[in-house]
Amino acid sequence: MPAPVLTVPILEVEDLSISFGEHKAVRNISFTIGEGETLGLVGESGSGKSAASLAVLRLLPPSATLTGRIRFGGRDLLALPDEAMRRHRGREIAMIFQEPMTALNPVMPVGAQIAEAVRAHDSGISRAALRNKVRAKVIEAMHQVGLPEPERRIRDYPHQFSGGQRQRILIAMAIVNRPRLLIADEPTTALDVTVQAQVLDLLKALRREHGLSMLFISHDLAVVSQVADRVAVMQHGTIVELASARELFLNPQHPYTRKLLSAAPTMAADRGQPLARIGTRDDNRD
Repeated sequence: MPAPVLTVPILEVEDLSISFGEHKAVRNISFTIGEGETLGLVGESGSGKSAASLAVLRLLPPSATLTGRIRFGGRDLLALPDEAMRRHRGREIAMIFQEPMTALNPVMPVGAQIAEAVRAHDSGISRAALRNKVRAKVIEAMHQVGLPEPERRIRDYPHQFSGGQRQRILIAMAIVNRPRLLIADEPTTALDVTVQAQVLDLLKALRREHGLSMLFISHDLAVVSQVADRVAVMQHGTIVELASARELFLNPQHPYTRKLLSAAPTMAADRGQPLARIGTRDDNRD
């Protein structure tokens, strides 16, 4: 398990609340991510973890109401003009989505889709120079994520790749501009165990090579244990526990965290006993 990383925060989220009409999806959450650190954000579906990540990128729908502060490199992202935020999005902060076949355009070659991420942040040079630069960066990104024969497969379409390879394409799109912060939203959910391990190893390698900071979102504590330095546990829109990964897995403090851990099957689990039930809002109160 990775050791805790104590560094200057690159991302600071303070008292963030997100509402959709009368429904409050996120309630006054606060957390930081240091330079080169991975924070795992864990919770059930509907706990508010994905809404929080989309708030960092300012990708929530207009119907959402946000309060609080989100600072990246000392700048309040919620106060940035739209154009300045677009420059941050993709260049400084990038996101990997959980479902490649939804995130990728099925009728566009994968090389062209990765190239779009480059062109969005490269202007002011001639068309020929841009074309050569983009192609080189696309092929380099495909090499980095372990896609075979990128020079040949750059013109292939998403359906011509396996599920694990499609997830690698999304990772290539995210890292092609060398972001400082990577948000990974359930990046291994749809993958089988072997491919899941390969993708997690890839993310850890990219983090080491580029000094990436990462917000890793998952409902799966076993997956988070493999990548996170610290873990924040969300329930009903609030963070109920935040600790180093080692501390949280060895000595969980909140009843909900303990139920999440006991609900996950392990090789040491007693097969004669039912898994713990996570339960309702009332079940998990102190």
